[in-house]
Amino acid sequence: MLRFVKSYMESIIGIEVYPLISLIIFFTFFVALFWWVFTAKKEYIETVSNLPLDH
Repeated sequence: MLRFVKSYMESIIGIEVYPLISLIIFFTFFVALFWWVFTAKKEYIETVSNLPLDH
């Protein structure tokens, strides 16, 4: 099965760019998430974390 998929993927022109694009997208997402976590205000984090307990 893997041999079939590999040979099929090798026949597509320009396929080698897709893994690079997906890596860049995921890396950018996680860097942005990391940045947001460290720059979020503590009051906002406390408010959001207490929401499930405050009915």
